[in-house]
Amino acid sequence: MTIPSARALRARRHFEEPADGSLPEHHHRNVQGGGARAAVFGLSDGLVSNVSLVLGVAGASPGNAFIRLAGLAGLLGGAFSMAAGEYVSMRAQRELLQRELEIERREISRRPVAEHRELALIYQRRGITPEMASELASKMMATPELALETHAREELGISTMSLGSPWQAAVSSFVAFAIGALVPLLPFLFMHSSSATVVAIVAAAVASLGIGAALSYFTGRSWQWSAARQLFVCAAAGAATYGIGKLIGVTGGG
Repeated sequence: MTIPSARALRARRHFEEPADGSLPEHHHRNVQGGGARAAVFGLSDGLVSNVSLVLGVAGASPGNAFIRLAGLAGLLGGAFSMAAGEYVSMRAQRELLQRELEIERREISRRPVAEHRELALIYQRRGITPEMASELASKMMATPELALETHAREELGISTMSLGSPWQAAVSSFVAFAIGALVPLLPFLFMHSSSATVVAIVAAAVASLGIGAALSYFTGRSWQWSAARQLFVCAAAGAATYGIGKLIGVTGGG
């Protein structure tokens, strides 16, 4: 088995060995489970998608009944689509990593000496003396599960205990998208079209600022920059669809 292996390069997602061979510092946020990431991005997608849809329909002045129907359809359709997409994506990623772990498990069982040598070489590349690296590798190879966990971490950059939950990501995406999509729709459930449009725009702007600030936690950008970007994206999408709806126009009541 070569170092790094081809499958390790394919499966590595959040781990890169430093060029100087030193031990990596794990300051990355733990979002492998998929729930938190899916929730925040689901909120953003839900808000922008339904702002575009609701304001686009509102711009055509069809009456509240049509706006409510369009907004509710966008909420449910988008939420189910997001949930399905996250589930399939996370499931595929989990199955890929499980396959790589099974390959590694077989290698450890069939070629323990070679796997021991491989692990020792990894430690040596990080500045550990050959004798100490061999001793450390022997301790890591003492039991099959510890050996698998160690090789998974050192070669694939993953933990056998945190492969991510497809159902968690799917549920988080569905709920988050629905909440985000509800923001511009809610005013039209209780108010008339003209005033509801103004309230929906204000609510969407406030929600955009909050979501943008939350996104900065994952992107590492300043919250001010992230909030401003989210507001701009949401405003641009809403303005474009509202303008198109205004240009086309329909007649109706509700």
